[in-house]
Order: sequence, then C-alpha cells, then structure tokens
Amino acid sequence: MTKPIGVGILGANPDRGWAARAHIPAIAASPSFSLAAVATTRTSSAEEARARFGARHAFTDARSLAEHPDVDLVVVTVKVPAHVELVTAALEAGKHVYCEWPLSTTADEAAALAAAGERAGVHTAVGLQARFSPTVRRAREMLGEIGEVMSATVYSSRGKGNTHDVPGWTAYTYDRRSGAGLVEVLGGHTLDLVQYLLGPIRELTARTAIRNGSHRVAETGEPIDVTAPDHFLAHAELDGGAVVSVHLHDGEAAMPRTRIEIAGTEGNLALTSAPETDPWAAQLQIGGLELRLSRPGSPEWTVVPVRDPSELPVQAANVGRVYDHLAEDLRDGTHTVPDVATARRLHELLSTV
Repeated sequence: MTKPIGVGILGANPDRGWAARAHIPAIAASPSFSLAAVATTRTSSAEEARARFGARHAFTDARSLAEHPDVDLVVVTVKVPAHVELVTAALEAGKHVYCEWPLSTTADEAAALAAAGERAGVHTAVGLQARFSPTVRRAREMLGEIGEVMSATVYSSRGKGNTHDVPGWTAYTYDRRSGAGLVEVLGGHTLDLVQYLLGPIRELTARTAIRNGSHRVAETGEPIDVTAPDHFLAHAELDGGAVVSVHLHDGEAAMPRTRIEIAGTEGNLALTSAPETDPWAAQLQIGGLELRLSRPGSPEWTVVPVRDPSELPVQAANVGRVYDHLAEDLRDGTHTVPDVATARRLHELLSTV
C-alpha cells in the first residue's frame, strides 16, 4: 500500500478558522493523506491543535514544519499578508504546497511566487475549489445543449458586515491592504469560475463601492477604518464573444444567495445556491449548488439531477475534492488542480479592478 502523503498545516487554529472547518475534515476523510503536523504562532495553541486534530507533530515555526521529513505537503491557511513568506519557506524546503486563495495581496507577489514554484519543481495548489463542485462540472458538460453561449449573469451576496458591530476576528478583512475583502475573495472565486465554465476573459471593466463604512469590533467597541469595498460590479467579454455581468456584495440583510445564469441560443442554464441554514454556504465556492435547465417555449425550469457522493460537511466538500485531485496529480504527475501560475493570472485580472 502506498504511504499516505504527510500534510503539515500552517494556521491550524484549534478553535476556529478555515483549516478546522474544511481542511482537517477533508484530510481525515481521504486515504491518500495523513495529518503529519500543525503549526500556530503559540506553543499552547499548537499543542492543543495537535491533540484535537490528531497530528503527529506541533510547531510554532513554519520553516521547521516545512523541513520536517514527515511533511510532504505544506498547507497555508493563515491571513493573506503572510502567504508569501510561508509559501516561499515551503518551496525552499522542496515541499509541495497548497495555499488558500487569495495567494497574495498583489499581482507582483503572485508573479514572484509563480516563478518560485516553477523553479522548485514541485506541485502547487491554490484553493480555487468552486470549479470542483459536481454541479459546476455538470453544467460545463451541458453547455453544448444550450447552443452558443451569448451571455452570463452572476449575482452573489454575503451576510458579512450586515450589522454595525462585527466579530473581532473579521476586523482585518475590512482593511483593503489585507487582501481578504470581497473583491479579492469572492471576486477571485467568481472570475475563476466564470473562466472555468465559459473560457478566458479578454476584457474586464469594473467598479467598486463602500456602502457601509461604519463598523466597530463587537467585543471591544473599537471603530474599524473600512477601506475594503463591499460592492463589486463588473462587465466582461470572453474570448468566445459572450458578455458577462457580475454583481457581488456584502451586508446582505436577507438570506445570502448566489445565482449564475448562462444564456445560450437554444436554452439557459442556472446554478443557484441550495437552501442552507449556514449563510456562509451561499458562497459559490463553499456551498452546494443546484442546476436547472430552461428550454425555448417552456416557462418552467427543469431540475437537473447532480450526483454528489461526498459525505463531508458542506464547507469541506469542495476542498475535499481538491485534495482528491491533488492526490492524483502527485501520483500521476498530472496538473489538474489550479496552481500558483493560475493564481498569478487571476491576480493580474483582479488588479485591473
């Protein structure tokens, strides 16, 4: 039996965070991976994470984790400004890397990491997991059934920031310099998904707005200087000639939701967020999507059944599929998972915003 790939997670907060909600369940469910190590900035939390998640080793130093012989793949799940340093350390240690999206805070940083990844000669992965949704893949297969794609419309909202007082752990995302606002996170996932479904974007025009500039930290009452946009509107033209409109926004007072409608000459496809009690799951990269088809002359949208064999929690399901494909890439020498070069191109596109 092939030895499981040893994973070391940087940013394995034992109390909350994306590592605990998505990566840990995905690794635990996969026979191809084992959790070799975890790291946080404090010894106490690192040891707690090791015990809680069942890792073999605990670290407070990223380079020590990356250089440990039990670690084959370094997973970076910390705040975006630290990504460059941590991804670089992993690459210099000769280890494969899976970095959460966004890869970096600027396109120049992303370009430098892409070059470093190529020099290192290892596999890199970036957390653009929306393209691995079974609904997205089924929709891509069905594009030929709706004729020539003429246009697409994307609408997605998040509840984040719909109250004046917001949790302290989210405060940094209201700072544009953090690289973790609406434009970078949901905007990047959306534009990557559009291109995966419909082809490259050759022209993009966009505008952003801050519609709610007044927030404070709920736990302390400290005011937050809001500089990250909470609205993103874009128009794009694809290489194939189709036009796309995108509207993303934070601060949704009603239930957050997503709808992606693709209009063809012989019908339409619609991908919509499934009814969820978890408002975060309405984001297209996280939650389950439902697929419907509309034909000429019929007012009804027909539900298209999509098989989803994953038994993981909704927030971990698409991440688990990234791990599945990454395991195949590492075994077969293929490159099916978005890598740092993919992220570089996406950061360059976002830089036009």
